[in-house]
Amino acid sequence: MKGKLKFVLPLVALVMLAGAYKTVLAKPAPEPEPKVDGQVYVLPKEFLVNLADERYAKLTVALVLPHDEEIGGGGGHGGGAAPPEGWGTLPQEAVIRSVVTDTLTGIKASRLVSPSGREKLKAKLLKRIKKHSDVHAEEVLLTDVAVQ
Repeated sequence: MKGKLKFVLPLVALVMLAGAYKTVLAKPAPEPEPKVDGQVYVLPKEFLVNLADERYAKLTVALVLPHDEEIGGGGGHGGGAAPPEGWGTLPQEAVIRSVVTDTLTGIKASRLVSPSGREKLKAKLLKRIKKHSDVHAEEVLLTDVAVQ
């Protein structure tokens, strides 16, 4: 019996030390990098745009904005007045909507349906948003797309 205790007691002590190290002394695991670095703002009003060949698309657009980007408080809809029904609170939202509508109107439906076409359109939209507005968008997302 004493022979077994010689092996069991050190083993128990070793397990306890390992547990104490893991819970108290070990460095915490680093937090994973966020997959989206910023805040996502979904433009609340859907887009309905005419495409080529008498087709149309209904889609929802979102923007990835820096964490410190202002997305509330009016200012972009007439000097602090409440935005129109169905519109959000992003300053210069009307400019963003204009850029999206102008860019997508008249394109071929295949550009919106194919993943590679959508990626190119998102890059084009981002470039135009940066050119025509003061919104510091980092990415454009097409969250819902229906083409008829």
